[in-house]
Amino acid sequence: MTLPRLGTLEPLPAADRPELLAPPVAAALASWDHAASLAVTAIDAALADTAAFGEAYDVPPEASANCVLVAGRRDGEERVAACIVRADTRADVNSVVRRLLEVRKCSFLPMERAVEESGMEHGGITPLGLPARWRVLVDARAVEIGTAVIGSGVRRSKLLLPGSLLALLPGAEVVTDLAR
Repeated sequence: MTLPRLGTLEPLPAADRPELLAPPVAAALASWDHAASLAVTAIDAALADTAAFGEAYDVPPEASANCVLVAGRRDGEERVAACIVRADTRADVNSVVRRLLEVRKCSFLPMERAVEESGMEHGGITPLGLPARWRVLVDARAVEIGTAVIGSGVRRSKLLLPGSLLALLPGAEVVTDLAR
């Protein structure tokens, strides 16, 4: 496997570095057919947020994909989704996501709840290893990223993978214009 290179990041095979992954991410990688195509790179946890990360490691925003967790209710049933969008866009939560979840109102999952239920750190939440009952909505533009940088479940590292693999995440639904 040729590890993807981007900016000044130093990628290593993700499967060989489970200490750089949140436990649910490491567990998901252990059973995902495409795990060998993922790399992980250690970063300064203080620089995990997209803008600071990109500037510090020479990674353009269009190479990063963010994962935001949203929820809405219908008929007493809560519907949760992870939305994966390029970092230079924003998930269209109030229109596209709301319609896809078939709810009247959709909002971001509170940070404390997102961290607790995902088993991941705030600022590192990633679509790999999320609870199976949550939908995984992937913006079509994120799938087109050559080498995509996503969270690893912890703030101290990032995953690198071909953007096309975002469409192959367990439960992934590729959505045109999920983001604006």
